[in-house]
Amino acid sequence: MCGITGYYALTDNAKHNLAKVKQSTDKLYLRGPDNGDVYTNGKVALGHRRLSIIDTSEGASQPMSDHTGRYVIVFNGEIFNYQELSTKYLQQIWASNGGPRTTSDTEVLLYLLIEHGEKCLEWLSGFFAFALYDTQADTLLLARDRYGKKPLLYYRTDEQFAFSSEMKSLLEWGIPKKLNYSVLHQYLQLNYIPQPQSMIAGVTKLKAGHYIKINGTGIQEQNAYYQLIKHTSEYNKYTYDEAQKQLVQHMDTSVKERMISDVPLGAFLSGGIDSSVVVALASKYTSKLNTFSIGYKDNPFFDETKYAKLVAEKYNTNHTVFSLSNDDFLEHIYKVLDYLDEPFADSSAIPEYILCYHTRKHVTVALSGDGGDEVFAGYNKHGAEWKMRQKSLINSLVKAGHPIWSVLPKSRNSKLTNLFRQLNRFAEGARLSTKDRYWRWASLATTEQASSLLSNESHKHIDLGLIAQERDSILAQISEDDINDLLLADMNLVLGGDMLVKVDMMSMANSLEVRSPFLDYKLVDFAFSIPQEYKVDGSMKKRIVQDAFRHLLPEEIYNRPKHGFEIPLLDWFKNELWGLINDDLLEKSFVEQQGIFDVTAIEQLKKKLHSNNPEDSHATIWALIVFQYWWKKYFS
Repeated sequence: MCGITGYYALTDNAKHNLAKVKQSTDKLYLRGPDNGDVYTNGKVALGHRRLSIIDTSEGASQPMSDHTGRYVIVFNGEIFNYQELSTKYLQQIWASNGGPRTTSDTEVLLYLLIEHGEKCLEWLSGFFAFALYDTQADTLLLARDRYGKKPLLYYRTDEQFAFSSEMKSLLEWGIPKKLNYSVLHQYLQLNYIPQPQSMIAGVTKLKAGHYIKINGTGIQEQNAYYQLIKHTSEYNKYTYDEAQKQLVQHMDTSVKERMISDVPLGAFLSGGIDSSVVVALASKYTSKLNTFSIGYKDNPFFDETKYAKLVAEKYNTNHTVFSLSNDDFLEHIYKVLDYLDEPFADSSAIPEYILCYHTRKHVTVALSGDGGDEVFAGYNKHGAEWKMRQKSLINSLVKAGHPIWSVLPKSRNSKLTNLFRQLNRFAEGARLSTKDRYWRWASLATTEQASSLLSNESHKHIDLGLIAQERDSILAQISEDDINDLLLADMNLVLGGDMLVKVDMMSMANSLEVRSPFLDYKLVDFAFSIPQEYKVDGSMKKRIVQDAFRHLLPEEIYNRPKHGFEIPLLDWFKNELWGLINDDLLEKSFVEQQGIFDVTAIEQLKKKLHSNNPEDSHATIWALIVFQYWWKKYFS
């Protein structure tokens, strides 16, 4: 796990920027505190920061060249099947040059690319972003893993091509800082930035499962080497019992593959189904697995550590609980805000950061249950969608009760107000088409609500037609009869824009590598070859995961509410953080002078926060705080 950056000067006028490679690389220090180096020639510069995981020797550091010096690679990620690929495809070249110089996956990837080109991308099991420079052909190849677990941003003009793992590093190449107002509008709807967009105009993320080539004549368009699709022709291949066995085999292989490491390894254990499955399987391959949970000392409603403890005891893990008070959480908020180099307002990034911060004191690699909800339908919205498609009296009653739910107090901070919130969202969704309902349930705010927060001046720079076009492309695959379509949309929108971004940023801020067995591509492809009823029905979300591993898990972790990685933002905003809101980032005169947001709308939102019916106002305010903090840091 590392950080990479680079620059290709397409004209002589752009070559002066090559000298900035070290400062761009230095910005990635937390991604790779173990080593850092750069490569330059007349028109290309590459930089790398290393977090040593496999082959920690100096010889495996990067940028890495082949034995001839023709090819140079910078690589971020892990290739879990590199030994198998080396044996299968590289024996001849090893024999001709005296064998590999290291035991690293980087060297294997380098020679696979030399020998087989982009075709080898289809063989890789793992997560990655890399750049390979061919000095003789003067060609730069960049690629990103299938689901976008590792980031890769780039900026292109007729004169230059710059790329990096992080925006703060990319900006060091002299990229102009200009706000993308259309993306800001999307961010206010979703609380994150959908891939492949960026908040800086002209900066794009390389699409997941794609590669791109650059040479002296220009820049090729992105090419896909992988695309996630439904395999409907295989829906009847397995009975439900057979599919459970297949899932166990896929997961077991995936977990075992991800246990490879030359540094200490552990696992997150939240007490939910997904992380518990990972721990149960990982415990087979090590004598004493290190497991880590985060607890909410002052907020028992959000605390699930008792369930994690049951799993830890069952598998005799070396379990550590970080039981934190509100003060502990508040202490880390500014660390999270400081690390973000693009606005990202999923507030679960805060406990994710803290979990990674404390875990890193014990291990360098952690397994996680990320991806299970998106792949196997584990969110409340998936269960709600299934219920929505059943014609029932309860559905009709909930829909008819919308005038009541709309005025009742709604928030996530108690069981009752959260129920009112869910009933209201369900009733709202019942009035919409399937596609519009998906978008509403995936969003924090409606298009109208997001628009109302922005000033008249900001609206001059927003292309609502383009936003609608991008939204429609995400929704195009959604049908009326298969919930797998919604999961495909989640993989592209929610997983790529929210969940994986959160885990990557917060783990890298603490120099911790996180591996996600549920996102093994063979397992994901299997998941989209089984019918929707294997995943969700009237009584159960993530049905096949729960049933397939029931014999391995304590019964107590079943049939309980799903909280997610929640934090009590509403209470903090009313009390400890009110000064940050009212006297600083959303202070009336500052907002007016800044000119991005509508002053009246912001003042009304602040009042709603203190009302008897705050709804999701705290989530919108958090999105605004994150943006404002970032804007002050990069624009003010």
